[in-house]
Amino acid sequence: MLQGKDILFEVETPIDLLIRCSHDYWRIITVQKHPVMADKIDEIKDCLGKPDEVRESRSDRSVYLFYRKIRSNRWICAVTKRLNGTGFLITTYITDAIKEGNSIWSR
Repeated sequence: MLQGKDILFEVETPIDLLIRCSHDYWRIITVQKHPVMADKIDEIKDCLGKPDEVRESRSDRSVYLFYRKIRSNRWICAVTKRLNGTGFLITTYITDAIKEGNSIWSR
């Protein structure tokens, strides 16, 4: 479990899931996986807290994809996982398409 000082952010989502991200894991995302996201932490928190749509992964029902439109044909996608009643950020990226999967929430 993350200790208070290790948590970079926590966001309550509209699907009643608290998403956390640690400082160390944020570095993995922004250095190894998707460096373009390094300066987009506020946009990612908005994506989680105020998404346009949330979809359930087709391959893992405990994985959710949060989408928030940032401009024409571009969305931020924040991929999360529910584990033991709480959630964590797996990755985040910019995409030009919303993935297939069961839509479980939309505004």
